[in-house]
Amino acid sequence: MANESFEDAIAGLSKLLREKADLGSVAAAKIKQITAELEAAGSKGFDPVERMKAGFVHFRTEKYEKNPELYGALAKGQKPKFMVFACSDSRVCPSHILDFQPGEAFMIRNIANMVPPYDQKKYSGVGAAIEYAVLHLKVENIVVIGHSCCGGIKGLMSISDDKPASSDFIENWVKICSAAKSKVTANSGSLSFEEQCHNCEKEAVNVSLGNLLTYPFVREAVVNDALSLKGAHYNFVKGTFELWDLDFTISPSVSI
Repeated sequence: MANESFEDAIAGLSKLLREKADLGSVAAAKIKQITAELEAAGSKGFDPVERMKAGFVHFRTEKYEKNPELYGALAKGQKPKFMVFACSDSRVCPSHILDFQPGEAFMIRNIANMVPPYDQKKYSGVGAAIEYAVLHLKVENIVVIGHSCCGGIKGLMSISDDKPASSDFIENWVKICSAAKSKVTANSGSLSFEEQCHNCEKEAVNVSLGNLLTYPFVREAVVNDALSLKGAHYNFVKGTFELWDLDFTISPSVSI
């Protein structure tokens, strides 16, 4: 009951702020203050198990049980139209941003949403996912989504070439897109570090799209117009989403 009362209080205050747009500034500020205090108090007693239980109950009652046709169909198999590479950052869930429903998108999330080049040993986990999506699920679109304030890109832009690695995995991973860093520093050296990172967030997406073409089955599907590669950037600070195509000028292979 205590948790319910807390949640009810937050919901009630939020509703009041929404509905009473004509509240005096002092009253509105006071309500915001009380809401913040209640949220702070609630976070001190955070129970991860109860949070997950409550989350699943909400999903089951509000989504699963209200859409038996969808989940019945998904029990028979999946036919996603999209494969999505997105960052592991907790602020940029692609299903939340693009309103993907279960079964619509086959996803890989990693640091800085990077696609490594084809390598059967070094990147076999990513390679297996791409292979499965392209050859078995027959996805029609692969989308690589970068995002604002990306810590992985900031890490890439901060790497010093004359110093040893300071992490076990992160630096070696983000170096997958070293070409993006080189291009940005060469073309945007006069910009602030923050602006360079913003540019690199998008340029790294382009490098990843290029790396996708090092996978023979991806390249073949693109040449045969069975697969489209798209880049994207989500700016959660401004609430914007950009989507673009790249012309790789690929020509079909010729047997001689």
